[in-house]
Amino acid sequence: MSILELKNIQNISTDIKLSRVYSQFGELLSELKKMELSQTVVATINESVEQINSSTLLGTQLTKLIKQKQSLIIKRVEKEHKIVPKNYYRTIWMFFGMSGIGIPIGVAFGLSIGNLGLLGLGLPIGMALGLAIGSSLDKKALNEGRQLNIEIKNSY
Repeated sequence: MSILELKNIQNISTDIKLSRVYSQFGELLSELKKMELSQTVVATINESVEQINSSTLLGTQLTKLIKQKQSLIIKRVEKEHKIVPKNYYRTIWMFFGMSGIGIPIGVAFGLSIGNLGLLGLGLPIGMALGLAIGSSLDKKALNEGRQLNIEIKNSY
């Protein structure tokens, strides 16, 4: 079983955002075709492609559908095969670092000094830690051959 192709949509060039998301999804499919994927993952990808190809949505709704399906595919491939796009872990860990690491550091710092106004001090520290952890995980994925040659913008 092979991964299906995206159909060309007429008049897509008039909507720049839709055009960008659509071509990025096509690039993702091209990269996934180069990988050895299980039949269940290929079936999930093909189901998503069929839904997009048969969709009558236009503009913002179609953009939203494509992003939704793209995110679903990326999460499924990561879960089953540990294959990820470029900077996948960096993006996820940056947000986790800010919320899960930075805020508690800021609260601890603010309480120890007695000024909770310093709460925001932990955010850049957490972000830096998250970026470092995520970048190292991305580098590990690259070295193990588990990284797709595409960076996904505005997703996950």
